[in-house]
Amino acid sequence: MNVGKKDNGNSGSGSGGSRISSKGRDVRMMELEGSVEKDRIKERGRVGKSRYANISEYGLQTYLLIAVCVSVMVLTVLLVNVVLNGVERLSPNLLFNYASSNVDEAGMRAAILGSLYTVALAIAIALPLGIATGLYLNEYGGGNLVSRMVYATLTNLAGVPSVIFGLVALSFLSYTLGLGRSIIVGSIALAFLVLPLITVTTIESTRMVPSTHRLAAYALGARKYQVVFKVVLPQIIPTVLTSSILALSRAMGEAAPILVISGLIFVRRDPLSIFDEFTVMPLQIYNWVSRPQQAFIELSAAGIIVLLLILLTLNVIAIYLRNRIQRRVVE
Repeated sequence: MNVGKKDNGNSGSGSGGSRISSKGRDVRMMELEGSVEKDRIKERGRVGKSRYANISEYGLQTYLLIAVCVSVMVLTVLLVNVVLNGVERLSPNLLFNYASSNVDEAGMRAAILGSLYTVALAIAIALPLGIATGLYLNEYGGGNLVSRMVYATLTNLAGVPSVIFGLVALSFLSYTLGLGRSIIVGSIALAFLVLPLITVTTIESTRMVPSTHRLAAYALGARKYQVVFKVVLPQIIPTVLTSSILALSRAMGEAAPILVISGLIFVRRDPLSIFDEFTVMPLQIYNWVSRPQQAFIELSAAGIIVLLLILLTLNVIAIYLRNRIQRRVVE
């Protein structure tokens, strides 16, 4: 009898242990199911985010592609329209004759020479001045108040309408200093028009020069001016020349400041000095397109073609010189 009682006690304890173990297994199963459900929720969230990211990426690519296609289509339509209207008027007379009221004899020799002289003198003024200003502000200015004010002023000048430069040049240079409506006045106006572009580009490119190059030069005993001219300047020349190409393109196509300075004058002689009166190609084209005769409108389209070809030639020459100088610097 005692043995039977002992057996009953052992069986009771065994059944209690089995119930506890089964409850533990249930708890573990519930925890496992909960973790699996959490993982599923996280996976759904990751899938949703990835789908949203893919949709956003494809949407951005589609938008950019549409924007590029629209821009290229509009530019192509304009160029084709200009070429179709002006190709029949292209002739040597357009390059070597002076302006005339006879459409068959009209040319833009004085305007071509005026544009070349004005833009060349403007770049000759703005390029060294912009490089020197940028180097001084970044290398010698030290981030003081004056340097920050000059930098902010130059940045704001980039957004000033170009006609304001023409008005200031006309008021101060033409009337106050007595230089008249001459090439030098137009060149100075265009030089200060493109000066912020060259200066800001110089500052940003000098900031990209690694400081370790400067420190290495100082460690070898170089002075400040040697570091600037031997280390910093050679590394920023390609970027600065790129900005000069953009400045050349903008100066060549500007009409508003030159219109204020020179006016719609009728020039039938070549400019012989920087103090002569002048006209430029955009003004000559504007003069032709403003006339009611269809022949002059076609002649203006031919003038646009000539302007684009001259601008393209100057850009090719500038790019060639930039690449050649860059190779010399690397060597």
